Amino acid sequence: MILVYINSANGLAKSAFETVTYGKKLGDVVVITNGNNSNETLSTLGEYGASKVLVDRNVDGEDAQQMTKLIAWAAQEIGAHTVIFSHDLIGKSVAARLSVRWNAGLISGAIALPDPDGSIRVNVFSGKAIGKVQVQTSNKIISLLPNSIQPEQTSSSCAVSEVNVNVEAAAIKVISTKKPEGEIPLPEAELVVSAGRGLKGPENWGIIEDLAKSLNAATACSRPVADIGWRPHHEHVGQTGVAIRPNLYIAVGISGAIQHLAGVNGSKVIVVINTDPEAPFFKAADYGVVGDAFEVVPKLTAALEEFKSAQY
Repeated sequence: MILVYINSANGLAKSAFETVTYGKKLGDVVVITNGNNSNETLSTLGEYGASKVLVDRNVDGEDAQQMTKLIAWAAQEIGAHTVIFSHDLIGKSVAARLSVRWNAGLISGAIALPDPDGSIRVNVFSGKAIGKVQVQTSNKIISLLPNSIQPEQTSSSCAVSEVNVNVEAAAIKVISTKKPEGEIPLPEAELVVSAGRGLKGPENWGIIEDLAKSLNAATACSRPVADIGWRPHHEHVGQTGVAIRPNLYIAVGISGAIQHLAGVNGSKVIVVINTDPEAPFFKAADYGVVGDAFEVVPKLTAALEEFKSAQY
């Protein structure tokens, strides 16, 4: 039996459907979650392979120790041999605790289904290489990097059961929460348009937003841009910011320092637009355009709009 933890405090994100799909490819799936989503919403997880959803509405998900106890209870309740998380903040903080409590090997940041020998591929050295990890314990824990597997709707809605697990009072009290702005959260985005200091100022970001809107993509930026206040910090991608794995990453006016590449080199396709033909980013790019962003980006946006108009 496979147990999948879903963080549904803010609704069901794409990563929820990814982890359930991943789990279903390994066996029968039961989901454990928390939060205030309706049973109707949670039942849609059945469409991606869940046979049942257990929800504890008394656990807010802010205390990692509480979450560990809840998930350990669920694993014992259903007789699970594998627990799967999304490799997000909760997955990073809870999976290791559960590994100790459950005496289970942990594979952190999986990017694929198990190979025939049982090993699972993970990114290593900030995404510069791929490693293969195999656990020897009978129980195992896997955290899945977002956008590593495509969600698949293969079934219908499932039953939802409410539980009330004694996990003791939370030791953490959240005073306030600041949520990232924007229609598409970066970790969930399949298409991302990003820019750096080559844009010369925040007043020029309109061309980036226009391109992103045309593609229905999220916007991002390099660390220097966030540090000087041109863009909000939640848009900063890189080793010290948000690590992303979109299907398409367009980098405009970003030189491609190693710290930035570490957070985006899991992208399926990278397109670089830069005036400097020697910019390091071109070595990592699938496609490159040497040119002025203020000329190239508006033309690219116009071409996309023309293409979309022709399709409809």
